[in-house]
Amino acid sequence: MTKTTWIAAIGAATLGLSALTTLGAQDAPPEVPGVVDPSKVTGGTYVADPAHSLVQWRVNHFGFNDYFGIFGDVEGTLQLDPASPGQSSVDVTIPVANVTVASEGLRDHLLRPGKDGGAPDFFGPGPAPARFVSKSVQVSPGGMTADVVGDFTLNGVTKEVKLYARFTGTGPNPMTKAETVGFEGHGVIKRSDFGIGFGVPVVSDDVELEFTAAFEKRPAE
Repeated sequence: MTKTTWIAAIGAATLGLSALTTLGAQDAPPEVPGVVDPSKVTGGTYVADPAHSLVQWRVNHFGFNDYFGIFGDVEGTLQLDPASPGQSSVDVTIPVANVTVASEGLRDHLLRPGKDGGAPDFFGPGPAPARFVSKSVQVSPGGMTADVVGDFTLNGVTKEVKLYARFTGTGPNPMTKAETVGFEGHGVIKRSDFGIGFGVPVVSDDVELEFTAAFEKRPAE
């Protein structure tokens, strides 16, 4: 191969690599806006994003397996104070009437009225929303997790409940442009404490709760 041919080949290869690099840059996926960095969170009032905030419940059935459902359309507010994390608070409302489950038969069982005017097995028709109002927030060093104690109201009964929460991200929502924070967590309640004792113990009294929630910062007035 002559010197001229070598130079031409090298030039073509360089142009090819340049084109591939440019194409790769053009096709690169957008960066995820959320970052798991508590130091990026700013204080203020945040409002729950109902479309992306869910509560899952899980119970055991006859000792065979667990079944579960989801409550969506969660609403409420979150007050954040990065300078004093323990002063933060949350107040959320969870619709019970529009519970999502795998079968219509189970949904009917959860929401049907009691037979012959008696008490319903579970929630009954038109149940009031559940509500959790925090009373104390104990944030771990580094701000990644917190123990949140509050009053949980369900089926007209209020009991103190402890939830474990984990910070999952913050950043600007590319759709709404609002500063957003996210959390996941879990807790356990006894449904008999809230007057829903049907089937205990063959349907477990303990109800495992898992939640995922996004909150968008409310503009300062």
